[in-house]
Amino acid sequence: MIRSVIFNLAFYVTTALFVIVGSPLLFGPRSWAMAGLKAHAITCLTLQRLIVGTDVEIRGRSNLPDGPLLIAAKHQSAWDTFALIPLFSDPALIMKAELRHIPFYGWFSRKFEMIFVARSSGPSALRKMVRDARECATAGRQIIIFPEGTRRAPDDEPDYKPGVLLLYEGLDIPCVPVALNSGLFWPRRKFMRYPGTIVVEFLDPLQPGLPRNEFKEQLEKAIEQGTAALVEEARGRGEGGPPQARTK
Repeated sequence: MIRSVIFNLAFYVTTALFVIVGSPLLFGPRSWAMAGLKAHAITCLTLQRLIVGTDVEIRGRSNLPDGPLLIAAKHQSAWDTFALIPLFSDPALIMKAELRHIPFYGWFSRKFEMIFVARSSGPSALRKMVRDARECATAGRQIIIFPEGTRRAPDDEPDYKPGVLLLYEGLDIPCVPVALNSGLFWPRRKFMRYPGTIVVEFLDPLQPGLPRNEFKEQLEKAIEQGTAALVEEARGRGEGGPPQARTK
């Protein structure tokens, strides 16, 4: 509890300082702002390791081809939204459109040229998402999407949305599934943080051109089986917090 209190305080103070001190980056090149975003993530990961005792292990880097990629990652924690950023050269995160209206957070997200989706707008929003993602891919960026759209606890049933299918079909680039176990150490909607090792694993890429149903089946199978194995491995070491109640 004490380590969680100290870390959470350090995390939010650090984030506020990065936003305030980094405000001039809003008026500079996007590459400078992206460097600041990565520096924030690395700083917070260092604080998490030093205060809480949470290490990070990255597996399967060889599964990341050169060039633009579609990254489809399991989403268990707020940790995923910043900790994955430094793993790529120029990532573009798929985000809810409502977030762009938040002062500073939204301003910086627009500066980073993240991809916003107004889910309430229906099919037209998804078409715009694909168009924006195609521009990012043409620029050689890595497009990161959480296919379930929201955080789900490690023991929740999966709930994949159609956005990742549209991106896969519309971008014609490899899709790399990502398994992780971050929800054991930074649980969603919880104050506690836990020591141990968060593992992020890049799985075998799915090449473009697969039929939609085949891609969907292979993607979900890879992510879910990979994530379940990482969760079981961590629990076998006695790491992470208590199981969370399953949600529908």
